[in-house]
Amino acid sequence: MDSKGGKKKLKERKLFPGYVLVKMIINDESWYLVRNTRGVTGFVGPGSKPVPLTDAEVKALGVQETILPDIDLKVKDVVKVCSGPFENFMGTVDNLNMEKRKVKVFVSMFGRETLVELDFDQVEKL
Repeated sequence: MDSKGGKKKLKERKLFPGYVLVKMIINDESWYLVRNTRGVTGFVGPGSKPVPLTDAEVKALGVQETILPDIDLKVKDVVKVCSGPFENFMGTVDNLNMEKRKVKVFVSMFGRETLVELDFDQVEKL
């Protein structure tokens, strides 16, 4: 806390200024990608090889792992859009992208089928 003019002022300080924490599986491709990213000057660890944080260190930083639920959708399933600009529209699943957690849905607008890309959490199966 700093005091200025007799008033106490709470000041927020960065824990690791100038550092970026990355969760990745180290292989030649990922190592090359991170190492050759503009602005990356080095790694914390002996001999410029990164040292992974322990689970306790990660937890102490306040990082929580988000577990994304699987979605029970297949192509041709009928879904209802539950959020976003197409909220309350009904549609038919055309394509699923599990890596990006996106679903392409044919939605009927103005008498025409229109293909829209939505997040998994924007649709619910009927």
